[in-house]
Parts: sequence; structure tokens; C-alpha cells
Amino acid sequence: MKILKTIGLILLIVIIIAQFFGPEKNNGDISSVEAFYTDTQPPQEVKLILQNTCNDCHSDHTRYPWYDKITPVNYWLADHIEDGKRHFNISKWHDYSDKKKDHKLDELIEMVEEKEMPLPSYTWTHGDADLSEEQINAVISWAKTVRLKYVFLEEPQ
Repeated sequence: MKILKTIGLILLIVIIIAQFFGPEKNNGDISSVEAFYTDTQPPQEVKLILQNTCNDCHSDHTRYPWYDKITPVNYWLADHIEDGKRHFNISKWHDYSDKKKDHKLDELIEMVEEKEMPLPSYTWTHGDADLSEEQINAVISWAKTVRLKYVFLEEPQ
């Protein structure tokens, strides 16, 4: 029994010390998303959906919840954000070629249609990110329309 108390005390000390450390925050400039919104011209309804469901993990600026202060949750969140930005970073939209923009929108359509995005772990804590069928259809319709722009730009003249 004494060994369990010792192990428990050591774990408690490690957990307390870990609270003083954390991953780097994703606190880039929120204006970095404006090139994406200017280029793709989402209707206001779709823009709000994107802001509430995509920006936190797919841009250089994240609105952190209160529980981000808790280790190891903050590392888990940082990993999700890093992975999300690796797949699609709207803050880097201006760096993408037209072909890549088309591909990213195609992936967005697929992920939203299959309800793989937003992630369930995100919608559990962000109720406004749990999309209705109407919202899903609005995002998909907008993305399909925007893709047409890039398909025509990709064609050789």
C-alpha cells in the first residue's frame, strides 16, 4: 500500500509541474484569413459557418477554450491544430496554386459531405460547430461554385 501512495504522490507532483509548461500557441494574425474570404467570396451565412467551424484548426489564429490551460489537454489541442493546418490552412490560401486551391476545396466538400469535419471532438465543446443538413448543403454548394473558378483558371489558354 505504501508503494501505491508513493507512486500516486510522484504522479501528482509530475502533473502539477507539467501545468507550468505547454505547447506554442497558434496566435497568428486573424487578418491572415482575409485573402481566403476575399478570393472565395462566401455568402455571409457560409462565412459564419467557416469562422465557427474551421478557423480554429485551419488558420494561423485559434480562439482557445478555457481548458487549454490544462496539461495534457493543451498538447492534444496543439496536435489537432497542427494536423489541421497541415491538411488545409486558409491563412496560406494566397500561397496555393489554382490547382491546389481546387484540390483543397474538393477535399473540403468530401470531408463535410461525409461529416468527417468538423471533428466530433470539436463539436462536443463547440455546439455552434455542429452543422445542420442545411448548413452542410450551403457550405458544399458554395465550395462547388468556387471550384468552378479554379477549374477554368487551370485550363491552358
